[in-house]
Amino acid sequence: MNSIAVVDYGMGNLRSVSKALEHVDSSAVVTVTNDPEVIRSASRVVVPGQGAMPHCMQALDKQGVREAIIEAARNKPFLGICLGLQMLFRESEEGHISALNILPGNVKKLGARKTDNSIPKLKIPHMGWNQVHQTMAHPLWDGIATNARFYFVHSYFVATDESAIVAGNTDYPDPFTCAVARDNIFATQFHPEKSHLAGLTLLRNFLKWAP
Repeated sequence: MNSIAVVDYGMGNLRSVSKALEHVDSSAVVTVTNDPEVIRSASRVVVPGQGAMPHCMQALDKQGVREAIIEAARNKPFLGICLGLQMLFRESEEGHISALNILPGNVKKLGARKTDNSIPKLKIPHMGWNQVHQTMAHPLWDGIATNARFYFVHSYFVATDESAIVAGNTDYPDPFTCAVARDNIFATQFHPEKSHLAGLTLLRNFLKWAP
């Protein structure tokens, strides 16, 4: 039986995520929790999140879940969504704050000034539906066509030089990393719980995934 901990640190779209997981596997036990021991005992962990990175990192410590998240990212099927993706990297330009430093790379602002000193004209935040180009084969992409559309709402993105962990990218208008995968970790900038059939398929794949 699947036991899934949806980590509650006060900044997630928790109801939508938990209901989507229950929808794709009615036998799964889905617990929204900020109890580190419940997180540690779960067979799978989902870390959603919305909002600002400085508040995110403060909330992890205030709720006492930082170490439990780090442990889960090391040893069990782990799905990060939005801030749950960004927190896995080294540092964020949003508040110039250190993150969890589990994956190589940093979090940068969309539409930052380019090397020629120009500023791209983009609507920030990036909000709405966009295509996801799959850049690696992965069990969580099973049954999902490359260029399928997913729902985004964010102002920052992850930048990494380690191409081996990039599982998908999206153009806005330049390509940016929107999904990463390494070992037992899969994380997305988009919101699968808001992405209709493609998102539900990804969540169903996560609940079957045996990394």
